[in-house]
Amino acid sequence: MSTLKTVVITSNTSWYLYNFRKNTILALIEEGYRVVAVSPKDDYSQKLAELGVEYQHIEIDQGGTNPVKDVGTFFEFIYLYRKLRPDVVLNFTPKNNIYSTLAASLFGAKSVNNIAGLGMVFINENITAKLARFLYKISQPKAHIIFFQNNEDKELFSKHKLAPLEITDRVPGSGADLTRFSLSPSDDDGVVCFLLIARMLYDKGIGHYEEAARELKSKYGDKVEFSLLGFLDVNNPSAVSKAEMSAWVEEGIVNYLGTSDNVEAEIAKVDCMVLPSFYREGVPKSLLEACAMGKPIVTTDNVGCRETVDDGVNGYLCELRSTSSLVEKLELMINLSHDQRLLMGEQSRIKVENEFDEQIVINKYLQAVKSAIDS
Repeated sequence: MSTLKTVVITSNTSWYLYNFRKNTILALIEEGYRVVAVSPKDDYSQKLAELGVEYQHIEIDQGGTNPVKDVGTFFEFIYLYRKLRPDVVLNFTPKNNIYSTLAASLFGAKSVNNIAGLGMVFINENITAKLARFLYKISQPKAHIIFFQNNEDKELFSKHKLAPLEITDRVPGSGADLTRFSLSPSDDDGVVCFLLIARMLYDKGIGHYEEAARELKSKYGDKVEFSLLGFLDVNNPSAVSKAEMSAWVEEGIVNYLGTSDNVEAEIAKVDCMVLPSFYREGVPKSLLEACAMGKPIVTTDNVGCRETVDDGVNGYLCELRSTSSLVEKLELMINLSHDQRLLMGEQSRIKVENEFDEQIVINKYLQAVKSAIDS
């Protein structure tokens, strides 16, 4: 019988665990824990196994609201934890935070949860949002620690009495790997290139970005370029369809780059990263990685997004749901000299080094696992 302590790490995609938590997983393995990854099977499940974890598949209807499917997910977690008998469970993404925490508590396992933005749960007043708040309320007090990525979400949890404040803490997003994402100034080729990396959701401001691109392309022509990278046609009511994206690309408004495991190659080419999101973000990973590579940022004065920008220093903040405000800030960026944009980008790198180094996040997790085991 193994005497190693078992740490389970869960998410609604294997893609997320591999791309956002790979270094945390490696650090846990290095500390001598038995690490088990639990997520729906996708192209990244094998890559997780190759890191040295045990991989377990679970069905999770990521964007769905079917209660029967969610009950099924809950019972799958119970079945898994009865078999695995974990000591600590690290949960990422909303349904995992809820159902995995409830299941883990039945077997005495301590949960460490990460609230990476509250999405539309506190914006909408529909039955789905109310049910989600209720499920948070019954599950989150059972956690050992709840990490928030921004203070506004932490305050909302407190206001709605969803969890006791003494079990909450703050981490700087999921951090940026400063060894992988290094300073990469763009070439001075006379074209100002913008990039937006996210799931292709209207909530992420994709529509405003397309409208702004249309307006600025008509004014500046080939001197500006707008690209998009991320999952398209996802299971989400706010998703951009393949047909919509194809129409924009054919019209010459934007370039769609698909998805990539090597986002740094795309970030390196551009002059500025953009995210006009009005979704309740945690701290967007794409903005942190762009900062690490020395790119100025244009994003909304919104929860999670504003944390990445000192307005006028390493980028600009625009108003939520406002194409005209986005156009104004992008135009400010266009009218800077190439050297001025590079200087802004250097400020981005300094900011991420001081506030968002992934190592800060990993250390927090190692401490949380140790305290959960010792308590």
